[in-house]
Amino acid sequence: MTELSLLNEQLSALLTNEHSAIANLANASALINESIDNLNWAGFYLYNSKNNQLDLGPFQGKVACMHIELGKGVCGVAASTKRTQIVDDVSKFSSYIACDSAAKSELVVPMLKQDGSLYGVLDLDAPILNRFNQSFANEMEEFASRLMVTIDE
Repeated sequence: MTELSLLNEQLSALLTNEHSAIANLANASALINESIDNLNWAGFYLYNSKNNQLDLGPFQGKVACMHIELGKGVCGVAASTKRTQIVDDVSKFSSYIACDSAAKSELVVPMLKQDGSLYGVLDLDAPILNRFNQSFANEMEEFASRLMVTIDE
């Protein structure tokens, strides 16, 4: 079992019989932060349909941007396209939003409800270039999917 597969199993155990979205998101960000090396931010932005933007949710790391427009930055692009974004070098991402100058690479996974609508995004920042690859992204998509089962019931 890979380290990330184990992380997904740990998440499932952590979420058993727990249905508070905020508690689950908070513990999920703490689990990622404790378990994965070379990260400097792990957390969630939640979709605010009233303002059509992402709002800061539970996270682990430095102070973060509080609101992100859809289509702007890595999180906003992932949210608007509903597609995972792997950015090897954030300085080369045209609409990058620099919330933390120490971030060098980023992975953002959209979190979708059962009906396919946007719930939010899982956002991971790393202090090194090329931190994330497709295999890592696949495991984080599984992580987000397991988390959504407890939120979207």
